[in-house]
Amino acid sequence: MENNKSKITDPERILTLANFISLLRAILVIPIIYYLPKPESSVTLFILIIIVIASDALDGFIARRAHEVTHIGMWLDPLADSIVIVSVTFYLVLSGIFPMWFFIFFIIRYLTIALPGLYLINHTHFVNSANKPGKWATAVVAITLVLHIPQFPATEYLKNISLWLAFALLMISWLLYMKRFLVELKKI
Repeated sequence: MENNKSKITDPERILTLANFISLLRAILVIPIIYYLPKPESSVTLFILIIIVIASDALDGFIARRAHEVTHIGMWLDPLADSIVIVSVTFYLVLSGIFPMWFFIFFIIRYLTIALPGLYLINHTHFVNSANKPGKWATAVVAITLVLHIPQFPATEYLKNISLWLAFALLMISWLLYMKRFLVELKKI
């Protein structure tokens, strides 16, 4: 018997639950930054961070499960991740807790992925999507940032291992994006 349940498959759709969750993740950076300098708020900060991390997995799961994978969602999800990562990293760098080189590397990587992606979406039918190393890198970067937050003390060894693992995954992901962009640019 055929399933009569209608499936949303319009990639041009904007208002979806998954996109709302991604947007909420980006907005949650405001209370996170507010609670970062408050040592007495470690429980609240921990809950906010768990919500942000869970929402990153949840939006993609819901989009796939509800057949709501959209073009804007493919941009909004990594954009929300980057807003959170850049904001928290910048705060930690300004506080002298996190290395500036990683922040600069992350910004350069993000711009060199976003700008060619925007060019291609405006000149072709290419829609950029996350690659596996990039997804793993986002998770490891989140863990690395949490390990550097003073309210959640960790050993220097663990901080350094996670930092270099995040760097390696980001670099692999970056190279894969550049390869994909070169292939697409040659088609134009």
